Amino acid sequence: MMPKFFADDLSGNEKSKRRVSKKHDANLASERVGQQLHAMRKARRLSIRALAELSGLSVNTLSLIENAKTSPSVSTLHQLAQSLDVPITTFFEHEHPQKKIVYQRAGERQQLVFSQGQVESLSTGMPKMGSEPFITRLEPNANSGNAPIVYAGREFIYCLEGHITYTIEDEVYPLAPGDSLIFDAYTPHSWRNTASRNSSALLVLCPEDLSDALPERYFMP
Repeated sequence: MMPKFFADDLSGNEKSKRRVSKKHDANLASERVGQQLHAMRKARRLSIRALAELSGLSVNTLSLIENAKTSPSVSTLHQLAQSLDVPITTFFEHEHPQKKIVYQRAGERQQLVFSQGQVESLSTGMPKMGSEPFITRLEPNANSGNAPIVYAGREFIYCLEGHITYTIEDEVYPLAPGDSLIFDAYTPHSWRNTASRNSSALLVLCPEDLSDALPERYFMP
């Protein structure tokens, strides 16, 4: 039998490795956001001062973001996305050639990290065809915010672990592992992780307008 103090030490090392991994992922995300912001600003021939005036953010804040010296909040990214007239997910995108087949191993998927968890795209590189599949991982008490979500299209959710509760037109739909829900998304709806631990789900968004990038609506409380 492994001595208890040694097992505890291993647990501590594992926790330390996870903290380092999360910090590394956050640094990569900050670099990606900074690079994308710089590229979009240059493509529009905007000075950093001009973008500051458009977004209501300070020149110093924009400089720190572009140089990956700070990790912007979701609300800051939302301000920038509105100013540049792009979906917030643009800040996390890579250039990908169009593919007919996408094979992804665990850990290789494009990730959008937000304050309450993360979302992984399952179709990066495929041309948009009316549906976008994602894996979402939600921290305890994560929720979609006070304003209901509404868009033209359809939505499918399949709970993988934990408990996620959807409210659609005042009707409550609790989802446990194996439960699923599909509905017309023009119906006002919201979601919440009602588990005391992390929850995850397969989420498929099917907007009628293919130019409507939707994931950010779900992760901006």
